[in-house]
Amino acid sequence: MRKHMMMVLLLVAAVLTTLTAQAVGENQNRVDSVQTQAKPKYVFMFIGDGMSHVQINAAQILKGSSEKGNLSLKPLTFTEFPALGLQTTYDATSFCPDSASTATSLSSGYKTHSGTIGLGIDKQVVGQTIAEQLKAQKGWKVGLVSTVTLNHATPAAYYAHVPSRNNYYDIGVQMVESGFDYFGGGAISKAEDGGRTSIYTLLERAGYLVTDNKQQILNLTSASGKVYAQNPRLQDSGSMPYAMDMNEMDVSLAQFVEKGIDVLDNPEGFFMMVESGKIDWACHANDAAAEIYDLLAFDQAIAVALDFAKIHPEETLIVVTGDHETGGMTIGYAGTGYNTAFDILYNQKLSYIAFDEKFTKLQKENPNLRFEQALSMVAADFGLVAPGETAANKALVLSALEYSKLEAAFKQAMLPSKQRDGGDQAYLLYGGYNPFSVTLTHILNNKAGIGWTSYSHTGTPVGVYAYGSGSELFAGSYDNTDVYAKLKQLTGIV
Repeated sequence: MRKHMMMVLLLVAAVLTTLTAQAVGENQNRVDSVQTQAKPKYVFMFIGDGMSHVQINAAQILKGSSEKGNLSLKPLTFTEFPALGLQTTYDATSFCPDSASTATSLSSGYKTHSGTIGLGIDKQVVGQTIAEQLKAQKGWKVGLVSTVTLNHATPAAYYAHVPSRNNYYDIGVQMVESGFDYFGGGAISKAEDGGRTSIYTLLERAGYLVTDNKQQILNLTSASGKVYAQNPRLQDSGSMPYAMDMNEMDVSLAQFVEKGIDVLDNPEGFFMMVESGKIDWACHANDAAAEIYDLLAFDQAIAVALDFAKIHPEETLIVVTGDHETGGMTIGYAGTGYNTAFDILYNQKLSYIAFDEKFTKLQKENPNLRFEQALSMVAADFGLVAPGETAANKALVLSALEYSKLEAAFKQAMLPSKQRDGGDQAYLLYGGYNPFSVTLTHILNNKAGIGWTSYSHTGTPVGVYAYGSGSELFAGSYDNTDVYAKLKQLTGIV
């Protein structure tokens, strides 16, 4: 009996060993298949700055159905991609990293200090970025698009190597020296810092077409040569306007991607990194509506790349991810319990920064502006009304507590900046933003069922979505440095 049992166990062990070997072999074959068959020649890298799962889910909820008993999400273009991964975002110095270090990990495959771009932990050059390598080794054209300035941390991480992300002029010089073929979106920060030759002038001297003319941008082709295309209108700090603040004068992010494809068109291949930088800026300011609309505009830009991929299905790879999460955004707020009412966000007609501009103008025109007068602007731009008044949605009526918070914030906002409360409690309430506008977005967000934990970045992992040639390699859980490694493997650079 004992001998029989031993023989059975040995047989089972042999079968398991065989099955395990087969599974390993199949997995290795899958990897080898990626290595040998998947060779994309058109690579799109989309980075939603500050974007993690909650920002994405909030956009799906707003565009879905909030009808009780019939709740549903609306899928986004990239949430339908077949490969889904999860990447950790910590850097060499913090579990709550910044864009400079995380974008460096994505572009170059190593950890570095927060605030450092394209240098290792010893502040020395480690190697070229994926974009630099593809241009040097394979002759690909390279394009960078961002809704913020093109020498800001994330786009800079694809061409610059500097100890501080704040070295804007030096980063701008390296942008020119990169020889990349297409830059589109926002302006250049500190382009003439210290009276030195303007970065725009340096671009023109290097043979770039520099334009902020919408019609000229929309007419760009592969015959246009190297291009720096800047949105005709700029908002805060040289960025493109928030999507909800755009008008017919603007070039959308989707249009910048479409024209990028035209400019970069060539038989060798291209790499295009596209950043939606103001998702991050909106989350810093705890403005859910501005974040959601910019994320939806980001998704429209991804749809342009997907259309291209469908024409070149065996040659195109699209990767979508975030560099980190911003704001500690949550769906669920103590004051609303298990209830959400995202439809309330439709009452916000403009971003916090656009409201700041209106409010500042009103202050200058009327230095003795009273709270009751300001409430008329609040009703028009946020739909919120004072207690006792009527609104189309009763949830938009301010409670006594909300009214008192908003009135206190108004009083702070009416003071010169240097006279405002700079204490810890004031920071928790306003985060350094205009007290009046940030309190308005907090109240509206909370009524919708959205909460925030920070005005800064968090350590939350972020998703990775991939489509096309070699996309299966991006499934699973891994570190942000592995995104670079996977792109390097698929494109065959050394």
